Amino acid sequence: MSERRTRSSRTLTHLASAAAALVLVFTWSAAGADNGKAFTWNPDSPGLEWGPCPNFMPADCAIAVLQGDPAEPNADVFFRLPGHSTAPHHWHTSAERMVLISGKMQVDYDGQEPVTLLPGTYAYGPTRLAHTTHCRSDEDCILFIAFEEPVDAHATDGP
Repeated sequence: MSERRTRSSRTLTHLASAAAALVLVFTWSAAGADNGKAFTWNPDSPGLEWGPCPNFMPADCAIAVLQGDPAEPNADVFFRLPGHSTAPHHWHTSAERMVLISGKMQVDYDGQEPVTLLPGTYAYGPTRLAHTTHCRSDEDCILFIAFEEPVDAHATDGP
């Protein structure tokens, strides 16, 4: 099989995995549905439902929809990366507006020096800029992410 066909097959597999995860995530979003009332979430809120990340992410990775429909623009999520684990090289169709809630996280964007996020740090990730994310703490890293476009993650073969 040619390298191009293999890469294309891998991309389709990752897209299918991401789509399946997003369908599951959408089923959890009712708790954050916009019913005309203000609401708040903490990572340990009793009604917050955590679901799996796309298959290429670490096994204990989880996503919780805070607001919106992840298949539509303008959804907000918590992304939980287990302590001392790595989210492999990937990119998103959407820009990401992020604030680290807990842990210590390093983000390696292609073509840039790595950045370290501590709780309360804001970060912006441009659309389609591939990156690798490392949780550098014993505790889980929890990241708030506001997506401008539908939520997705596309695995790559690395930088």
